[in-house]
Amino acid sequence: MSALIDPEQLSSETELVWLEDIAPLDYVRQTLDRLPTRRGKPAYHRAGRMVGYAILGADARSSRASGTFVRRVFWLLPHDRDGQPTGLYASGAPSEAIDPRTVAPRIKGYKTQRSEGGPESAAMRELGITLPEA
Repeated sequence: MSALIDPEQLSSETELVWLEDIAPLDYVRQTLDRLPTRRGKPAYHRAGRMVGYAILGADARSSRASGTFVRRVFWLLPHDRDGQPTGLYASGAPSEAIDPRTVAPRIKGYKTQRSEGGPESAAMRELGITLPEA
């Protein structure tokens, strides 16, 4: 879950790869997965779709026990706001959700008024960022 991600777990990230345009997405879910490689598109075994993933640098160490690497994966479920705007998450967001505009390599990202389905903040309006109408 997003709140449980320790920034140290992200220290080897060098790049985030987005598989689709994140501009229209109010939020994405982020988790840490144990994966067999530092780079490349990981296999995806959840419902919904993978939206992006992290690439690790050569300094990333694998687990002694499993030989796997801890990497972030960004994803959405069919009932998330982008697929069902008036559904379960019309307002609010899942606990592991973050606004994709707040995330970067080594930075875990956070929830915003936009990701929570709330009104635009004054700062957003000043930047010309508007929320989709409900």
